[in-house]
Amino acid sequence: MAPQAALFLGLISGTSADGIDVALASFDPTPRLHAASTHPYPEDLRRRILDLAQGDGRIALDDLGALDVEIARSFADAADALLRREGIAAKKIAALGSHGQTVRHRPQQAPPYTMQLGDPNVIAEATRITTVADFRRRDVAAGGQGAPLAPAFHAAMLPRDGIDRVVLNLGGIANITILDDKPLRGFDTGPASCLLDAWAQKHLDEPFDRDGGFAARGHIDAALLERLLDDPYFAAPPPKSTGREVFHLDWLRSQLHDSRAAPEDVQATLVALTARSIANAVHAHAPSAREVLVCGGGVHNPVLMRAISAALAPIPVASTATRGIDPDYVEAMAFAWLACERLAQRAVEDVCTVTGARGPRVLGAIYFGA
Repeated sequence: MAPQAALFLGLISGTSADGIDVALASFDPTPRLHAASTHPYPEDLRRRILDLAQGDGRIALDDLGALDVEIARSFADAADALLRREGIAAKKIAALGSHGQTVRHRPQQAPPYTMQLGDPNVIAEATRITTVADFRRRDVAAGGQGAPLAPAFHAAMLPRDGIDRVVLNLGGIANITILDDKPLRGFDTGPASCLLDAWAQKHLDEPFDRDGGFAARGHIDAALLERLLDDPYFAAPPPKSTGREVFHLDWLRSQLHDSRAAPEDVQATLVALTARSIANAVHAHAPSAREVLVCGGGVHNPVLMRAISAALAPIPVASTATRGIDPDYVEAMAFAWLACERLAQRAVEDVCTVTGARGPRVLGAIYFGA
């Protein structure tokens, strides 16, 4: 009987901070998702995360320290909940890869930095599982963007079968991975759900626009759309990455000063912004693409998916589910995989061609479980 493949946990809360995705996976001989779940943040904690991430960044040191620990405890609770549900002992897990919660991402600033909260010491102590964390800062130290990191996993997950394709992740921010016969490339194209969620929260008092119904009631404001697309980020060449530091409600309000668009029209225009910015990026940087595979929470917004399909036509657009890959947990699997690579002391070879780092680096720091 062949030995059982080592099991890894991957945990991430993305730009939307709508919950902690947990993936239980193995990678020998190929990536396999065994179980997954999404663990919601306590509402007060989520509100404080969003206030920090999309505000002016001012926070008392005591509040920052407390937030770091509370996020870590939520990550540990998420990991424990999945293992209990599956009846798996913590000692069966080779390592846990924690992305943490990004609260600031400034790779273009001088000096550049990226900040993820969720103290891995707390996670390792609470779960008794060896925890790998802090994946992005080594890449930034090496001159890279620190993001996106998932393209390296996309390349490992999908075989190079002679079909040029793009993997599109629709989280709070959209990013693409270009899989063709050239070196791996990928970058953040701009907002996906972060502005849609924020506008829905403001006008519907709901955390997101369920099934895109709010946007479906509106009409695209063409003039507003062009102003939004004029932001310098969209024209900047890769490598590049972004977040709520750029695309937040104050950014949107600055473009609405002379607009008479109704709230639902603004939502429809934000859908068009996401679709157009993605299509522009694919056409400019992946002109040979023959299919686009979509993962991330945005795959469940039918209005957004139709807009992306129309903007990319005639390139077919489909969920990664059509390839047997759960679209909700690709990123969590990616951080389980990164933990596996770190334990093996392997540099992640493809990341530097995505992020612009000076070369491959071993990513992540190890915090041993008890």
